[in-house]
Amino acid sequence: MKVNKSQIGRELGIDRRTVDKYINGFEKSKTRKCDNCITPYYDIIKDLLDPGNPQIFYYKSILWQYLVDNHNYSGSYVNFCLYLKTYDEFESYFKRRRPSNVNQVTIRYETGMGKQAQLDWKEKIEFLLNNGETVIINVFVLLLSYSRFRVYRLSISKTQEVLFNFLDGAFEVFGGVPQEIVTDNMSTVMDVARTENFGGKVNSKFQQFADDYGFKVRPCIAGRPRTKAKVEAPMKILDEIRAYNGKLDYDGLNKLVTRINNRVNTHVVKDTGIIPIMYFNKEKAFLSHLPVKNIRKPYQITTKPLNVNSSSMINYGGNQYSVPTEYLGKSLIAQAYDGYIHLYYNTTLVTVHKISEQKLNYHEKDYIEIARKSHSFKEEDIESRAKENLALLGGISSHEYNISAT
Repeated sequence: MKVNKSQIGRELGIDRRTVDKYINGFEKSKTRKCDNCITPYYDIIKDLLDPGNPQIFYYKSILWQYLVDNHNYSGSYVNFCLYLKTYDEFESYFKRRRPSNVNQVTIRYETGMGKQAQLDWKEKIEFLLNNGETVIINVFVLLLSYSRFRVYRLSISKTQEVLFNFLDGAFEVFGGVPQEIVTDNMSTVMDVARTENFGGKVNSKFQQFADDYGFKVRPCIAGRPRTKAKVEAPMKILDEIRAYNGKLDYDGLNKLVTRINNRVNTHVVKDTGIIPIMYFNKEKAFLSHLPVKNIRKPYQITTKPLNVNSSSMINYGGNQYSVPTEYLGKSLIAQAYDGYIHLYYNTTLVTVHKISEQKLNYHEKDYIEIARKSHSFKEEDIESRAKENLALLGGISSHEYNISAT
């Protein structure tokens, strides 16, 4: 029987040659062909994963995010991992850095809106600043258990004063206080650790803080940090910090932590499929009210309102420090701890400066922008002339940081 391929093609709305192809045994591939998305970035990845590079990438997701943020990579994470496996030199890098706790079992449980927050520190991160100095940093994390909405804060120290200040600031971001806080047996919270047979003893100052803010302290049993797995599990996100070793100053590092914080609050949580900011908008109505200002003030590191002058600088301790020009004429809040001035606009971190004895202290990026706004130099020469002028002024603290990363 002769097959009328043209007739079949007309009835199916396809070309007769397509009909002929299928009649002769063609089968459509069940997998989609994708271009190798690694090839154009091979040299960049090779340099980043070189053993001599101080930058560290513990997970493929961190490497992918770094390429997206700094090298305009646009491929999907799934394809990135798929093709990265075809390069043995890259696969071996990540196998060597695989954490030892990947096979630990964690029971999943959920809590109601406004009921619980989980407190933790990402501790003792050794970070190489772009001036060659190595600092040991800690990242405070407070996570609302229902929505997974979290607040990160960077600090060199973990004193009780800093902890109280960060908790107060996190509650302000939340717009309220949860019913209880789950924590491990850190010395700033517990005088005696909780065990299976003993409930532990909460530090008197921390207990007073909890009473003033109206939440209960629920310590984990010592040796079982997985009790607060909702905050423990996402901690690997903060390993992204090590990918910027040698690339940032302390100001840039603060901004990186803020950027990571904003990203995790607005992206889907892989394990639950929820977007924290959306669930947080529901949860915050169930939080208790913040205490009145006179109760909160003793727990806050001294804050001072400072006006940004026409030179885009603030005056602190008789010396001036630069801020981005978008804050000209506005009032910022200054907090001084760990030897740095932290400047905020509402709850947004604007910049960080090391406290200095020098009269004028600029971030290079700020100085270039100030020069641009003041039309001091020709546009085509502005960056080189601004750098020259900074050097000629002498005694000015110019802290460089990777603009694309912040």
